Amino acid sequence: MIASRLALVFVIAASARTVTAQGTFVSLRIKPSMVDSTTTRFDEAHYVVLDTAKKGDLPLLLFLPGTGGRPLNTSDFAYEAAVDGYRVIGLEYVDEPAVAQICPRNPNPDCSEKVRRRRIYGEDVTSLVDDRPEESIESRLVALLRVLDRVQPSIGWSRYIDGTHPKWSRIAVSGLSQGAGMAAYIAQRTKVDRVILFSSPWDNYGRDRTLAPWVTRGTGETPADRWFAAYHSKEETADVIARAYKALGIPSDHVHVLTLEPRVRNGANPYHASGVANGPTPRNADGTPAYLPDWGAMLRDAH
Repeated sequence: MIASRLALVFVIAASARTVTAQGTFVSLRIKPSMVDSTTTRFDEAHYVVLDTAKKGDLPLLLFLPGTGGRPLNTSDFAYEAAVDGYRVIGLEYVDEPAVAQICPRNPNPDCSEKVRRRRIYGEDVTSLVDDRPEESIESRLVALLRVLDRVQPSIGWSRYIDGTHPKWSRIAVSGLSQGAGMAAYIAQRTKVDRVILFSSPWDNYGRDRTLAPWVTRGTGETPADRWFAAYHSKEETADVIARAYKALGIPSDHVHVLTLEPRVRNGANPYHASGVANGPTPRNADGTPAYLPDWGAMLRDAH
């Protein structure tokens, strides 16, 4: 067992030779199957970025993509977070079928919470998704952190692990769409370093799009002043997202209502991902993301 584990570390260490570096910034792409050989699906690469010049007890930022998204798709935001002193992991996880595909027409008001509990923690509370415990967000994150700690022991990745669970108090959680809903649920259930939501949650049910009960429980274990959020005024579910942010108790001055036109217009709802995804995020004349001031306001003063 030990020999096979060491062999796995050597495989990942070899892949690290292909990292890109800009000054002291280093990024890694590590497929989940390299961390856990039993992984057979949802195997796009995790994306890890950090500034190796920044030392000490820095917070980790966990970013969870939206449905069908990829961690690398939000690398601009990840880089900005690394500039601000976070170590960043964009995590590949089981994101289909999405909560929004399963629960709005389900008569059980607790549908979305149960799906999120199974997808985040591996709890066997619903049969609506077939996620295995080892595929949960917690399991994937801990497995990745353990391997990173072996490959980069000087970074101290183990400080973000508490036994078999993430040490959430040292971790800021963020995400887009379904991933933002996961981040919100984690932060409500467990005290985290900071919460940064992009265009979600909008968990609802029924003709009137009644908010799911878990959303109306407020900020929960994470204090309200650590919650930040953004959405575009023209995205299809803007009204539900705005209601959800209010029900969660996010301070109004921590909510960024975005208004710029997307750089590219893909799909039926082109505004939805334009607040953080590389492709549709609008750009300044010099090519930098136009929402850098919004990202900075949500990222800073966390440590």
